Amino acid sequence: MRVVIAPDSFKGTASAADVAEAVAEGWRTERPDDELVLLPMADGGEGTIDAFAAAVPGSEHVPVRVTGPDDRPVETSWLRLPDGRAVVELAATSGLGLLDGPEPDSAHTTGFGQAVAAALDAGATGLLLGIGGSASTDGGVGALRALGLGIALDDSADVSSATGGTLLDHVAAVDRASLRPLPPLGVTVLSDVTSPLLGPAGAAAVFGPQKGVAPDRVAVHETRLARWAAHFPEVDSMTPGAGAAGGTGFGLLAWGARLGSGAEAVAEALGLADAVAAADLVVTGEGRFDGQTAAGKTPTVVTAMAAAAGTPVALVAGEVAARLDAFSIAASLTVIATQTTGEPDDALRDPLRFARIAGERMARAQG
Repeated sequence: MRVVIAPDSFKGTASAADVAEAVAEGWRTERPDDELVLLPMADGGEGTIDAFAAAVPGSEHVPVRVTGPDDRPVETSWLRLPDGRAVVELAATSGLGLLDGPEPDSAHTTGFGQAVAAALDAGATGLLLGIGGSASTDGGVGALRALGLGIALDDSADVSSATGGTLLDHVAAVDRASLRPLPPLGVTVLSDVTSPLLGPAGAAAVFGPQKGVAPDRVAVHETRLARWAAHFPEVDSMTPGAGAAGGTGFGLLAWGARLGSGAEAVAEALGLADAVAAADLVVTGEGRFDGQTAAGKTPTVVTAMAAAAGTPVALVAGEVAARLDAFSIAASLTVIATQTTGEPDDALRDPLRFARIAGERMARAQG
């Protein structure tokens, strides 16, 4: 058999490359003669730069030091592509994983904007911006300030120390005069989120709790984002994806960026469609398979390609929390759910051991 293994990362626990290798190790214990093609994926969040680096020969990591989401310095990098474009990953500059614990009011996207500015200063002709994994709900205000947006603040006593969502309480006006122009090839935002900025499906309501927003504080963050959006009346706050990364999608729309699918962009760079078409089986997956998966996350994109090619799919997930029949795109598609050795906590404690077990099970199922 020829098997393509194309998972996303198990966010916060294991990289996509490590998961793919662990699944392959398990598979080889049962079927050592099969051809395994490892194509670790990403959808705009953690691992996006690594996926592009692996897929695009001649790409180059460029080190940069930025201000992290809690003001501590972060040593990271952006990726220079051979065609002159740059890939910048929010998770690596302003991500939730950079915090010791959630900081729902003060966490910000300043470092992300600083990395984007560094890529522009280095001559980037276009930008691919992965915005998954955000730590904040700041509407992208930190990133836009780092890119030159002028902000007039009110005269509140505590305004000098305000950051993140708290800063939005004090924005009186914005001035675009010094905002960096877009590069010649434009700016494409890579995201797996289709939520609008505001409303019950928006940034505060859906993703705020993941960043530590208490239920009784969701309305506060919603009001902040609504006030922020009012400064950019030309941008539709209900645009799908505007709510990504705590509203950073909206902020980048205000800059002039366009929103795109992170998983589709990575898949194109990897040549995934051709690999899937030539395979006998495709293995994909993510840490938690749930109701958000169908919104454009890696398993959905990979499965759509497999459906088009008539190739069966196996799903590896640390936790399966959604109905698989709702996920199946075509009636002829075979989806094999392989969850854990028995308890979801097992996959969370030791995801790579679980992934190896999943690989063994799937290979054994081939007979």
